[in-house]
Amino acid sequence: MSPLLTSVIGVILDRIYGEPNRWHPLVGFGQLAGQLEARLNKEHCDSGELKVRGVISVVLLILPFILIAYWISSFGLIGVLFDIVLVYLAIGSRSLQQHAMRVYDALSSHDINQARSHIAMLVSRDTSALTEKEIAKATVESVLENGCDAVFGALFWFVVAGAPGIILYRLANTLDAMWGYKTSRFHSFGWAAARLDDVLNYVPARLTALTYSLLGKYKNAISCWKSQGNLWKSPNAGPVMAAGAGALDLQIGGEASYHGELQQRPVLGRGSEPVADDIARATRLVRRGIYLWLAIFVILWSLV
Repeated sequence: MSPLLTSVIGVILDRIYGEPNRWHPLVGFGQLAGQLEARLNKEHCDSGELKVRGVISVVLLILPFILIAYWISSFGLIGVLFDIVLVYLAIGSRSLQQHAMRVYDALSSHDINQARSHIAMLVSRDTSALTEKEIAKATVESVLENGCDAVFGALFWFVVAGAPGIILYRLANTLDAMWGYKTSRFHSFGWAAARLDDVLNYVPARLTALTYSLLGKYKNAISCWKSQGNLWKSPNAGPVMAAGAGALDLQIGGEASYHGELQQRPVLGRGSEPVADDIARATRLVRRGIYLWLAIFVILWSLV
């Protein structure tokens, strides 16, 4: 079966069923990665040795699963079913929407404590003292950025490289989310995971930025992408978030606290600061992007 059609089926399954409530493979992978990191990421090692240990960890964690995926995908009908399930498990569009809308519902009810609890599931910043506007902004940022990480990037790599491609992408993305921080603990050890994620996301991030631009305020989105995309600390999140904010006519970024340290982040986008209703607008933008990609996949599949 064409990877284009397999992608469509996998996304439909995600929209119907969402993420499994138990035994999600990425959760198990995260636990495995945590155990390996605890063994290899030692304080007494210098920076160079920690980078080597980080590279070894990435290879040990990802390569076996890539080889297994390649092997299973070669078995005819079993391989087709495996690929469909793999896409379904790798795509997190419904889960992203559900997490974001829980924040929206809490903010709409002016339940600030509940909103803080829900936003903590989406972001790595400190959430205990966030105001309603800060929560809305953080949620919009997370939806826009994760639209690439949890949806469009995974679809891109499955179409390009099949099961091994989507396995590589999602596991690298998971390791980056766990280790890709410039803290004293992960600055060196997490270097390999962060760089691998940067390389794998380069093309998907720009396709995601283009998707947001096409489905929102196009001129504003393109202008923000060109002028602000390279200001963000991440070379891929910058274009995605700048274009997404511009498409929604919003302004995001700015001051935020991470791990107890206040960071002055660049301002992205152009327009008003997000409020609760803009969370729903951001989720709709990602959802329309998914429909656009699926429509393109179906058209391409019908032509080949």
